[in-house]
Amino acid sequence: MSTYVDIHIIQNLPPSCVNRDDSGSPKSAVYGGVRRLRVSSQSWKRATRLYFNDLLNADEVGVRTKRVVKVLATKIAQDAPDLIESADSLAEDVFKVAGIISPSRRKKKDKIPESDALLFLSSSQIARLAELAIVSARDGEVLGAKKVKEIITEDHAVDIALFGRMVAKVQDFKVDAACQVAHAISTHAAENEYDFFTAVDDEKNRSEEEDAGAGMMGTVEFSSATMYRYATINLDMLVENLGDSNTALRALEVFIQGFCLSMPTGKQNTFANRTLPETVVVSVRDDQPVSLVGAFEKPVPEASSTGYVDRSVDELAQYAETIEKNYGLAPLSSFVVALKDSDAVSSLGERVSFTDLSARVRQVVAPRVSGEERI
Repeated sequence: MSTYVDIHIIQNLPPSCVNRDDSGSPKSAVYGGVRRLRVSSQSWKRATRLYFNDLLNADEVGVRTKRVVKVLATKIAQDAPDLIESADSLAEDVFKVAGIISPSRRKKKDKIPESDALLFLSSSQIARLAELAIVSARDGEVLGAKKVKEIITEDHAVDIALFGRMVAKVQDFKVDAACQVAHAISTHAAENEYDFFTAVDDEKNRSEEEDAGAGMMGTVEFSSATMYRYATINLDMLVENLGDSNTALRALEVFIQGFCLSMPTGKQNTFANRTLPETVVVSVRDDQPVSLVGAFEKPVPEASSTGYVDRSVDELAQYAETIEKNYGLAPLSSFVVALKDSDAVSSLGERVSFTDLSARVRQVVAPRVSGEERI
């Protein structure tokens, strides 16, 4: 049976605008008949990917860019200084052979072509493609499409294995994501507010003869809420994407840390909204992923004296118990990190510290990945 790792988070967001729409407003969604604050899955996946840079070596993470020719050309020039003059054309030939760049893609004589869409490549894939191009150039051989495609479909970086890769022009390069991330929504009704601000002109302010008024005025839209966040990892697919169980287990640990501790950076200098989760629940399952967002279909009611966090955790615990009783879908193991003690927290799983969380999850899933407990 497959192994899934579900991550549920209750997190308090103070006044902030971490993820805004095309008009500059904090993103929102209607759920349960009321407007909620929303942070898109793309936004938090991006923040998680960036957090990987603090946890992994540079060669373990991928590069996502349209400028793949430039990236590869730079690597060719580094590894073979004698080919620096032809590095751009060699790199371009590689991606033409792969079918990623059309032969007519170059529009300006001296401009390095770009791919039609963002392409996700690992450091290992870039290094191997550079080596192939160098050998081909020195031996005077034609690049083989089969070898190029073989390189692009092997040795995936951790973030490619987790979040997947879509290449519409070449379906063979597609990598199915082992991770799914939900849009975070507030557990209660939330409304946007406006911050009116002024900026003082320092020089004008020093003058005794001029009106010391504002140099400029404006408004910033923001909101605040207690959020429910959810992500799930198909561990079997992660192993398949990475080709090694130990690497997959390491990727799982890194994702748990990165997803829990990361924060989208929108308007961070204005609001300094770097909070940590109030409660984290990580469940290991062998049936199917189970989001607990239904706990908040009925919005948590407003109560000025108690706030939303404690009641959101209570609703989460009650809904998890209801799911288990009515569907018989009980996790194999659950671990909880919480800033407060309560009966709800105790019912959600084994209490652990955040520093021990990833290791405890790994202890449970490692035998299943190696096949010792598979059915």
